[in-house]
Amino acid sequence: MTTTLSPGKWRGLMTTATASQTFAILAFDQRGNYRQLLPEDATFADAVQIKQQVVSALSPHASAVLLDPVYGLGAAQHMAGSSGLLMAIEKTGYSGKATARRVDFIEGWDVGKIKQMGASAAKVLVYYHPDAGEATQHIEDVVRELAAQCRQHDITFFVEPVTYSPDEALPKDSPEFASQRPEIIQETVRRLGEAGADVLKIEFPIDVKYETNHDVWRAACEAVSDACPVPWALLSAGVDFDVFLQQVQVACEGGASGFVGGRAIWKDAIPLDEAARTEFLASVAVERLKKLRAVVEKDGKPWTDFYTPIPTVEAWFHQYT
Repeated sequence: MTTTLSPGKWRGLMTTATASQTFAILAFDQRGNYRQLLPEDATFADAVQIKQQVVSALSPHASAVLLDPVYGLGAAQHMAGSSGLLMAIEKTGYSGKATARRVDFIEGWDVGKIKQMGASAAKVLVYYHPDAGEATQHIEDVVRELAAQCRQHDITFFVEPVTYSPDEALPKDSPEFASQRPEIIQETVRRLGEAGADVLKIEFPIDVKYETNHDVWRAACEAVSDACPVPWALLSAGVDFDVFLQQVQVACEGGASGFVGGRAIWKDAIPLDEAARTEFLASVAVERLKKLRAVVEKDGKPWTDFYTPIPTVEAWFHQYT
C-alpha cells in the first residue's frame, strides 16, 4: 500500500534521488566533528572554504547533498545543479542528561527558511531510545511538530534517529547493548515513521564490532524494512569506507533505499593541504561515491514503492494549500 504525497514532497524526493529513485546522498552537515578534523588554528572562513571545496568536487556524483546553515551556505551555492539540497535544522549535539537526551534548534533557522533558500528537504537529527521515558516523548513530539511544519511548507522531511543508552550501566559500545540494537532500531523506525518522517536516515542495525556474519546483517536489515513504514537510507556513522560499502550493499539487499554518507567518503581529505585535498577528492573520494551509488542504483528499494503523487485532475490547484 502506498501513501499519496503532496507536490512539494514528491518533487523533493525526485530531486534528492537517483534516476532509479534511490538515495545516493553526500552528508556534510557535520559541525563539531568537522571542526575536530581541521587544524587548531582554522578560522570560520577556512571551515567554509574547505566544505565548499569538498561539496563542489563531490556533488556532481551524488543525488543530493546534506548541509548545515553554519558552514554550508557557500557549499550550497556552489554545488552541482544536478543534485538536490537537504538542510539540517538541529543544533549539533544534544541537551539534557546523557541518558535522557533532548534536541535543540539553531536560533534564527527554521523549516520556512530551509524552503525559502530552495532546499529540497529538511532534516533533523535526534538522539532516540524507545524506552527513555520523558525524553522519548519529547523526541516524538518534536518529530510530529516538525512534520507538521514540513507539511505546511510542502517540503520533504528526513529524520535521523541515533540510538543511545538510557542506562549508565549499559554503554552503547557494550556487547549487551549490541544484542539489543536490532530491536531498538526496529521500534525506532516504526514509531518515528508513524510520527511523520518521509524518509528515515538510520544507523546500521548490527554493531559490526561484535557480529561479522553478513547473513545476520541482512536478516537485521530485512527486519528493519518490515518495521519501517517509510523509505530508509543508511548513515555512515564515521566508519571507514570499506566497512560502509559492505553495509550499504547488505542494507540495500535487505530493503534500504540508499545511503546518506559523510565521513566515510570525505574525512581523509580534510587534514590535507589544498593541492593534496583537490587530488584526493577528484580521485579517491569520487571513486568511493561512484561505488556506493552503483550499489544503490542496482539493489536499493525505490522510494516510489512507498509513495504516489496526487492525481492530475482539472483545477487541482484550487485545493492545493
